Amino acid sequence: MATLGLPTADRKIEAYATGEPLAFAKPEGAFNRVAYSAAHVVADPLADGDPWLTPAIDWEATIRYRHYLWDLGLGVAEAMDTAQRGMGLGWPEAQALIARGLEAAKGRDGALIGCGAGTDHLAPAPEVSIDDVIRAYEEQIGYVEGLGGRIILMASRALAAAATGPDDYVRVYERILRQVREPVILHWLGEMFDPALEGYWGSGDHWEAMDTCLDVIAAHAGKIDGIKVSLLSKEKEIAMRRRLPQGVAMYTGDDFNYAELIAGDEEGHSEALLGIFDAIAPAASAALGALARGGQNEFFDILEPTVPLSRHIFNAPTRFYKTGVVFLAYLNGLQDHFVMVGGQESARSLVHLAELFRLADAAALLRDPDVAAARMRTLLALHGIE
Repeated sequence: MATLGLPTADRKIEAYATGEPLAFAKPEGAFNRVAYSAAHVVADPLADGDPWLTPAIDWEATIRYRHYLWDLGLGVAEAMDTAQRGMGLGWPEAQALIARGLEAAKGRDGALIGCGAGTDHLAPAPEVSIDDVIRAYEEQIGYVEGLGGRIILMASRALAAAATGPDDYVRVYERILRQVREPVILHWLGEMFDPALEGYWGSGDHWEAMDTCLDVIAAHAGKIDGIKVSLLSKEKEIAMRRRLPQGVAMYTGDDFNYAELIAGDEEGHSEALLGIFDAIAPAASAALGALARGGQNEFFDILEPTVPLSRHIFNAPTRFYKTGVVFLAYLNGLQDHFVMVGGQESARSLVHLAELFRLADAAALLRDPDVAAARMRTLLALHGIE
């Protein structure tokens, strides 16, 4: 047990004593759910450059973190928004990350990895056309496929800006899906994660947008492994899941309701492709192992305490959730510092991070409470709290 003083929302400092971490079981066999963790990148704090402008990545620590996830039986969703794609990580750095991630996976039997391909090297602008968007997608897909990678087809800010209605989305996705070599995972990232994606699929109404998306999926089901939906609405995800063609999977991206969506109901379940699995990887692995053994009660017993932590990490503005993910990796000794590309360590307040500490402890996710408390005290001292 460790004790320290933590700030509260009413500007007070309250004494806090940590509990004991849980010894989560390591996986012994295959899961009965496909489970990807969208993985973060580890910045290089010793690089000489402009942190807001020039991403500097500690490649050794970044790849070591992928091995940590694979050791827990989780797949890696590479170069996605959790890796700060479009929020500090540009396409040149994403290319290097994808290449290194795929190379690392080759050295492991059964290492699951999917790679984000989008259009983030094409800045939205009035002169950008739908054909420009198509060419941008083709360039990134060609890069990933050229390395033998599996595609996670990311949503496009440029498309959201250039499209005049649902037909433009249909045109782009039909063109791309006809070309891909292997079935892809589509990614519908909601505006709560990225405001630039508001109105995706040609409508500000998610239900109308869903109809367009489902039409595209139905027309090209053979080229689609599944779709990751990140709308933070279990009702919308379940409704869409029930309308998917046979053989097309739903990958939950709902970091608020993942436990019940993965467990499923009498009509089906969701697979997982989650940013929160980066932060709660040991618990996620143990829970999925329990579910595979038929222990649904144990699955919920492990995951439900993590939900308040996840809801806090992904609290609005949701796009800043990466800060909490990296902070927890720092607290747990999985990286040596709390520095992020793009200076994103400053995106959450000290009060927010203090509550994250409490919730991680309540979920028994602080691997070594003494180490975590010492690192929290360092952050407090930097903010003038001794």
